[in-house]
This record gives sequence, C-alpha cells and structure tokens, in this order.
Amino acid sequence: MIRFGLCCLFKEQPINFKRTTVKYLSKFSLEEQQRRLSAICLYNAESLLKALDFCYQNKIGCFRINSQILPLKTHHDIGYSIYDLPEGEKIAGIFKDCGLFCKRHGIRTTFHPDQFIILSSPNPDVVSRSIADLEYQAEVAEWVNSDVINIHAGGVYGDKESALNRLRNTIDTLSDRVRRRLTIENDDKSYSPEDLLPLCSDMEIPFVYDIHHHRCLRDSLTVEQATERCFDTWNREPLFHLSSPKNGWKAQNQGIITKNIPINDIRMHHDYIDINDFPKFWLSINRDMTVEVEAKAKEVAILKLMKELEFI
Repeated sequence: MIRFGLCCLFKEQPINFKRTTVKYLSKFSLEEQQRRLSAICLYNAESLLKALDFCYQNKIGCFRINSQILPLKTHHDIGYSIYDLPEGEKIAGIFKDCGLFCKRHGIRTTFHPDQFIILSSPNPDVVSRSIADLEYQAEVAEWVNSDVINIHAGGVYGDKESALNRLRNTIDTLSDRVRRRLTIENDDKSYSPEDLLPLCSDMEIPFVYDIHHHRCLRDSLTVEQATERCFDTWNREPLFHLSSPKNGWKAQNQGIITKNIPINDIRMHHDYIDINDFPKFWLSINRDMTVEVEAKAKEVAILKLMKELEFI
C-alpha cells in the first residue's frame, strides 16, 4: 500500500499556521511575549488537528508538520518551555489529541527540520543549536505520535569523509527520543544515496529516498536499486519524497546537470507532480510505503496525483 503525504501547508483550504519574529516580540514585555506566543501556539495546535482531519477525510495518509509549529521555541532570547506559557497545558493537550487522532485513523506524521539543522558542521555552536531544535521537535513528536524527524547530512566542507564522520559522532550524542526518530535524506548538491546508505546501514538509521534529488545528483544506483536499499534500512514503513522540476527536465539524460542548464531549472519544485516522474516500479512492488509529495500546490497537487494514479 502506498500512502501519500501532504507537506506542512495548504493551497486552498482555510487551514494555516501562524509565525512571528524576534523583532516583533522584542517590543513587548516578557509577560506579553509569552501571552502572544501562547496564542500562536494554541492556534497552531488547533490548526494541526484540522489538517489531520482534512487528511483523513481525503484519504491522505501522512502529514508533515511544519518545524516552526511552535515559533522561536529554541531561540536564545525568546525561547520558552511550552508549560511556561499561559495556556501551555491546553496547548500540549491538543497536540496529544492530535496523536490520538492519528492512532485512531491511521495517519502518519513526520518532521523535516529547517536547512539550518546541520549535525555535520565543524562549528560546535551550529551543532549545539541544531541539537536543541531536534529536541524541541522530538518533544512535539512524542505528543503527536510521530515516528520521523528527517534531516539532510549537511555540507561537505571540502572533505566529505570528515563531514560524515562528524555526522556519525554527533548522532551518537543524541537523546533516545531524537535518535529513534532520526532519518537521513539524500540531497541535490552534496550527498547521493550511495554516499549515505553505508552510514544508515551501519548506524541503523532509516534512509529517506528523495527521487528528485537523486535525479539531480546521480550516482551509480538505479531508482530500483536505491528504492530496495532504502527499504533495507527501515524497521517500519519506509518514507520517500517525490517532486517534479519547475521547468521540466531539459537534459538529454534526465537530471544530469550540464553547463547549458541552470541548476535551478531542475532543482526547483513544480506546483504539481508530472505523473511520469512517479516511478512505475513503486506501483509494482506491492509493499507498504509513504510518499511525501513536495509540490507547491500542496493539497491540490496531492489530490490531483492520487486521482491520476487511481488511488481515489
């Protein structure tokens, strides 16, 4: 069974999530900051419940939760504990209601932290702040019954082997609630499936296969081989990412970057998914898997794809 995943936001549905900024909040007293943060977090928790209900009603089996669902949670000046907020208990309670809803209706939830989460950085401060953010997301993940916190490997910093060793060492320091949810995804610039699969196998970290990224950054693996090796790293339902390039595949060899093709032409995401970008192999293998649809038209795109593939 293939379950499809909606990523974070909505295009047409009246469901949204609020954010704020340090600059805005700094105009207020600490008490007023916490009151405003509390209102935003409460709104976002209620919005998440609405988002999950939409997924259930429309046969969408997975929802990726925005990593800023609790805005500025770990900021060094504005950061807070949810239970320090005026309505902290209520907020946490609604998130736990989301977890119960997911269990009752078979909805999966995932997290995909922002790109500044870099566990392989040579800068200890960057790593420390990254771990703090992962801890916050793991706290919410416990409330909502989420089994995935997905990250990229980070930069190469001129020495890929050393960067991967730093990544390994940092992962070894993570708390259990982060570690048991941690997954690693290939990217479109630095780390291919072939680069990351040995680490994932050795450390028993599930590998999230992004096929668009793989088409941008090729290695010796075929889509079929990368898919099978992805399955081998999971002790639960594997997760995949799917997107189409905004301007189409213009190289003679799909996804190969040449001097004649601007990088963004194939890396930027389209509003929708070209059905030809969905691997026929995925439809033929008859195994449980989650495919998160990374398309700018959000729920409109995912429902269009599901209809084209005759899942609805």
